[in-house]
Amino acid sequence: MVGVLIDVTRLLDRALQGRRPTGVDRVGLAYVGHFRWRAHALVRFAGRWLVFGAADSRQLFEWLLAPDARQASRIRWLVGRAYALNWRHPTPGSILINTGHSGLDGADYAERVRRYGLRPLYFLHDLIPLSFPEYARPGEAEKHHRRLRTMLSTGRGLVVNSDATGKELEAYAARLGAIVPPWMAAHLATPGFPPPASQRPLSEPYFVVLGTIEPRKNHLLLLKLWRRLVAEQGERAPRLVVIGQRGWECEQVVDMLERCEALKGFVIEMPGCDDAALATWLHHAQALLFPSFAEGYGIPLVEALSLGTPVIGSDLPVFRELADDIPEYLDPLDGMGWRQAILDYAMDTSPRREAQKARMAAWRAPGWDAHFERVEAFMARCFG
Repeated sequence: MVGVLIDVTRLLDRALQGRRPTGVDRVGLAYVGHFRWRAHALVRFAGRWLVFGAADSRQLFEWLLAPDARQASRIRWLVGRAYALNWRHPTPGSILINTGHSGLDGADYAERVRRYGLRPLYFLHDLIPLSFPEYARPGEAEKHHRRLRTMLSTGRGLVVNSDATGKELEAYAARLGAIVPPWMAAHLATPGFPPPASQRPLSEPYFVVLGTIEPRKNHLLLLKLWRRLVAEQGERAPRLVVIGQRGWECEQVVDMLERCEALKGFVIEMPGCDDAALATWLHHAQALLFPSFAEGYGIPLVEALSLGTPVIGSDLPVFRELADDIPEYLDPLDGMGWRQAILDYAMDTSPRREAQKARMAAWRAPGWDAHFERVEAFMARCFG
């Protein structure tokens, strides 16, 4: 079946574990939604590559895009049946789409791509494990080296989420003396929020920090600032809403969230938040706080601006690519600068906040239609 294959192994694995979609997963689901009517699902399971027929692929894609209580059992049944009865191999010349880096760190992936004569289109999210290995899990840097070697050696085309990521990739390849396949940047869209509720979730002024709790996100800076704000202002201090699941190597942050008495009632942790609730929390916030040391893209920034919420963020190239001069940019280590910005934006009438809202008037959020227009044109150039 010459055509398009989508490697959905990562998406199935996370669905079977009952885990909420990450930013990487949301990209994968968007690609499934776009290509679902002309693509076949590919699943790597128990040492084999299973290529699903058209009807089973449609079914699998539907369960991924619209999960219900029976999702896991249905997926297990369909994959189990395919493993027992389906012995078809990918057709040489098929385009293979992998959007989640999944499996690319294994030597077997590149070997099978070559054996089956596939033409991969890879999506590269970032090079953070290589640029900032101190913020990644142990061993992740070497895994990412292997992923990138697979992309560079077998990819017919690479889609990246930003020009900043593409330029980092070129610099990485130059250091290795490797050739970069044709690449193209296409900005990512937000999930498409329902309208936020008109009633504020808190009566007090509050700020939101959004994302997995991990060292790279710099939550510790904000918690230390908030402890000082509470000591200085008491009940007049603004609130901080921490939305995101706890990640890895974040013991100091967790200790403060759980044991710092001064923060109780002033810092609210929300490990789970659906899109409707998230839209409401962001929309009514004084600002989104985004003090990361490194980001491959920055979906929370796009989400906040799309809801008309100001952003105070780190001065990162990708943030300027996405939002130009709209947000307030600060060094992620400039504690006093962050403190002053938070105090200014917490005011009932804040000139700095109003100035940013005026700057965002002409800004338009990236959309999936525009993203896939670019992807389709790029694929036509790469694959004919």
